[in-house]
Parts: sequence; structure tokens; C-alpha cells
Amino acid sequence: MDSTTENSGNPNFKGLRVVAFESRMAAETRTLIERFGGRAIIAPAMREVPLEDNHAALDFAARILAGDLDAAIFLTGGGVRELFRVMETRHDRAALVSALGRIVTVARGPKPVAAMRGLGLAPTITIPEPNTWREVLACMAAQVELAGKRVAVQEYGTTNRDLNAGLEARGAIVTVVPVYRWTLPVDRAPLRAAIGAIAAGKADIALFTSSNQVTNLMQMADADGAVGALIRGLGALVVASIGPVCTQELRGRGIAVDLEPEHSKLGHLIKEAALRGGSILARKRGTPRAAQAAGRVAAPAHRSDAPAADAAQRGALHDHPIMRACRREPTPYTPIWLMRQAGRYMPEYRRVRDRYSFLELCQQPDLAAEVTTTAVARLGVDAAIIFADILLPLVPMGVGLRYEKGDGPVIDRPLRTAADLDRIPPIAAADALGYVAESIRLVRRALGDRKPLIGFAGAPFTLASYLIEGGSSRQYQATKTLMYTDPATWHRMMEMIARVTADYLNMQIAAGADIVQLFDSWVGSLSPDDYRRFVLPHTRSVIAAVRPGVPVIHFGTVTGNLLELMREAGGDVIGLDWRVDLREAWDRLGPGVAVQGNLDPIALFADTAEIRRRAGAILERAQGRPGHIFNLGHGILPETPVDHVIALVDAVHEMSARR
Repeated sequence: MDSTTENSGNPNFKGLRVVAFESRMAAETRTLIERFGGRAIIAPAMREVPLEDNHAALDFAARILAGDLDAAIFLTGGGVRELFRVMETRHDRAALVSALGRIVTVARGPKPVAAMRGLGLAPTITIPEPNTWREVLACMAAQVELAGKRVAVQEYGTTNRDLNAGLEARGAIVTVVPVYRWTLPVDRAPLRAAIGAIAAGKADIALFTSSNQVTNLMQMADADGAVGALIRGLGALVVASIGPVCTQELRGRGIAVDLEPEHSKLGHLIKEAALRGGSILARKRGTPRAAQAAGRVAAPAHRSDAPAADAAQRGALHDHPIMRACRREPTPYTPIWLMRQAGRYMPEYRRVRDRYSFLELCQQPDLAAEVTTTAVARLGVDAAIIFADILLPLVPMGVGLRYEKGDGPVIDRPLRTAADLDRIPPIAAADALGYVAESIRLVRRALGDRKPLIGFAGAPFTLASYLIEGGSSRQYQATKTLMYTDPATWHRMMEMIARVTADYLNMQIAAGADIVQLFDSWVGSLSPDDYRRFVLPHTRSVIAAVRPGVPVIHFGTVTGNLLELMREAGGDVIGLDWRVDLREAWDRLGPGVAVQGNLDPIALFADTAEIRRRAGAILERAQGRPGHIFNLGHGILPETPVDHVIALVDAVHEMSARR
């Protein structure tokens, strides 16, 4: 995001074409844009539709009157009014207001405050700007002991999973109260015209004031087959977001955000865009790479729109095929690397491994660097991945992690209660896992500017499962039991792991990693509903915390039922296992993300002709679309013939070469 203040002079669009997607405030938005010298393109992107037969609202009323709730969070002014409209079909307003006055009521900003006061209700807690779920959570935690409290959350169109997970992590028992849903406007012609103008380069600034605007805009573009053109068009203009929640949604859709106002208000957004938009636009369109930049939009969840991205752009590896693929840019061939490419199937690795234990190999940087670089040189892959293990962050937790021959990792003191969790000491990655950083520095020096280096970590769910189960599992009984019976402890554990994981990944990046991969090897054991509630907020927090400008690959196995949710959690690249069709999976994920995969590792035991045929079939499914990184659907198996791996790498390079 642009960090230049540029506060000299008066706000003036100077005739720039400004697209806004406001619905309720459409007229006011047009007036402000034109007052500041802009040419307004108003394209309402959504409308509110009250829920029919809103049993949740009526149940909320009954529980309030019965004294069965301890707190209520009101997120929008319109939602407050609609909620009361429904409740008053069965109950007296005075009784409802009186009952609410006896519990903690929370208003997220001035609009719900005004709506509540209009009903004769003064909120107990008013959330300060920027009024995001983070401020809601922080203020409530500071003023209310949430453990065991029954908290109702008035929703506004979509569920805020981050807020709900945060409340549950602090011991609250959460009830959601939806009051309306967002849908597309009745008259969609202005929105369709705005999409066309953006795609054709006939707009200069886009103003977003709601995350739901982003959702509906992409839905409309998808229906018209224009998502790719829309994203490329947005990459060439100035994107202004009203605040963090809206920004997160934009970035999650692969759209770079150029500015946010200091105050999350419509007037401040328009004024800030008028003040700074022209100079930002000049920089975006005035560089030699401007035309290419229009097609190189920011990666989902946070990254390519920040100052660090400019530094990455100047790097010698910026235009390496695998880096370009992460940005969904055309490449001369399909890049390939392989999970566990430095492993037991290689005789060079086995010779080192015969002399050292697995943990010793991970913890001695010279050895880890040796096996990392040997694999790259032997196979001819397009990237190195540092030799380490996803469970290394568990070592400083003091849970007794050890590796048993034939049984894999074992944890002597698994975490299954709140007391177990409380025994985990604070962990700083640089202190506890600095040997991984040193391994990366050694590999970076050995590789020079020839090939990118991938760092990695285990995702929060997979690490939590190991911690709880004490090792590998088939049913994840202990993990799911904790999730279902003690969500507060579960969310606290996931928050702790997410913090450690983000710190660990950023440490690797600081040491020289060009890309990072998040492995969620066990997440396929979950249903979509459980993923939404118990995992998505924490995975998203890790990805959002990764240093801007560094691509993130988000990989899981047996995740055919979770792909859209993984996309929502974030990642520049979504890794696919072999159980899904690559073309169908990519279509489900949408054009705003790259994909990685997805050959069955067992295919490497076939003869080279069959390996070549199967690799060709995957390349055909990718259809030459920019953004495909070839890989296996999981790691190379120990007995795999090395020459078959080399044959795969050569075949992918040869068959995918763009002539």
C-alpha cells in the first residue's frame, strides 16, 4: 500500500475518472467526487435483503427477555433497526430495550450507536475507529470477562469468522443473529458498465467502502466471464479502500490496495483519494513496466502492494519463471519443483542421514544446506526448498518431540487441556529456530541468483493436531474432541501456533527465502463447516502476517471439499493434491490465484513413458494458463527411482516450452 503522505496542496482529482460502488450513499458519493474535481462513475454493487421468517432474530428476543444472554454486539445501524423490526412483530419494544439494558451491549461505531439511541438504548461499550472486528474484540476483552459469557453477535450480510473465533478463544459462547443478506442490485447495468470501463482502461480510481462490494463486484464479473480483465484493469488504476476489513477482502481477491484513509469514513476516503490519487496513478502508469504491472496484480491476502514488493521487483530473481508463475504472469515454460525433493530416495541424502539423526540433520545448517543444494543440482528443478521439518517449531514448546524410526514423530507430552496449553513458554523464532535461518543463508549464498529458495512451515491445524494427538492419526479423535468440547482452549492454541508460525516464516524470509509454503497436510480430515469455524481465521492470520512482496503457497491434502475456503484463507498459490482434476479445481478457485500440482507421487514408479504421458495430461489441463507450478500432489516417496524424478523434470520443461 502506498505509504507516501503527499499532503501538500488541496485535494483535487483534476478530472480523473472515479468509480464508486456505494448504494445507500450513492448521491452523496457523486457529489463529493465532483466537488473535488473528479468525474464520477457511480455503480451500486449491492442491496440489503431482509431475511424472511427470521427465526434467529425471534430466538434472540426470547433469550434476551428470559435473561439467557450476557452480552450483545451490534455491528451495523441498519442491522439494529431491522432486528428490532422483526422482534417487535412478537414483543413490546419497551420490554426489549429494558432487557437489553440489563446486559452488556456493544456498538461497533457511530451508526449502531445512533440506531440504538433512537430506540432508547445506550450502549455499554462503543468501539473506536477503525471499528474492525479487532477493535471489537480488544475492547470487549479489556472490559468484560468473556470466559463462560453468552454473547450474541448481530451479523451484517456475512459471518465474521475472525470475530467469532476470537470470542470463542476467550471462552465466550457465541450465538450469531443474522438480520439480512447482501445481494446484487436490481438494476445491474451501471455495475456491468463500470466493470467494462475498468477492464478497458477507462477509469483511473476505484473507491471501495465495503467488503461486500468486492464480493458482489467479483460475482458480477464472474457471471460475465470478465474476472481476469477486471483484475488486470484494477491493477492499472488506483484502488482506494475505506479500511482494514475492506482491504483484506480486496487483497484476498488478488487486488492490490493503494491507499486507505486515516479515518474509515466515506468523506475521508474521497478526500484522501483526491489528494494522493493522481501521484499514485502517475507512478503506477509511468514506469517502464506499467503495461506489465496492469496484469501483475497483488497476491491474495496482503503482499504485492507493499513497499517490500518494490524491493523484490528489483531483485535478480524477480523474473525467474517460478516467481512469475506465483504472480500469474506468462513464463517461457512451466516451472517445477517437488515436495521432499531432498529426501530418502536420493543416495546422496542417505549417505548423510546414515551419520546423523533426522533432528541433527535439521539443526546443523551446513548439513541441511548440503542436502538442499545437492537435490537442486541433481534434479534440475526450478527452485530449492530448505531442508527442515514442519514440526521444528514444536521443539522449543517442550512437548518432548522425538522421531522414532518407522513410527515418525512422537510427542511425549501432548496438549489436551487448558492447563497443558498454559505450560507452553513464549517462543521467539529467531532464538529458538535460528539454525533454520542459518541454513537458508548458506543455501542462498550457494544458489546465488540462479534459483529461488522456498521456506516453509506447518499450518496451524496440522501442528495443533500433532500436539494434541501426540503423533500421526487416522481419525483425529483427540483433536476434534477438543475442538468440539473446549473451543476456547482450541482457539487459544491456534492463536499461539499462528503467532509462532508467522514469526517463523518471516524469519526464513529475512534470511533469504524468496517464497514460502504453508503445509496443511491433515486439514482434509475436516468438514467445510468445521474448517470455517475452527481453522480458517487462524490460517488467514498467518498468511496475512507474511512479509509483503513474498509469495505464499497454501497447500493441503484431501482438500477437494475445502478449496474455496482455502482460497478465502489466502495464498498466492493454492497447492492441489492428485485427488482433484487440476482444470476443475482452478476453475473453482477462480482466476485471481495460481495453482501448484498435481501428479500422484506413485506415478513416479511407472516407466518413463507413462510418467511423461501423465505429466502431459496435467499440463494439458492447465491449458498453458499463466500461474501453473508443476509439482506432485504430495512428497516424493522413499523408494522412488531418482532417474524417474529427473525424467519428470525434463519432460515438464520440454513439453511446456512456449515456442
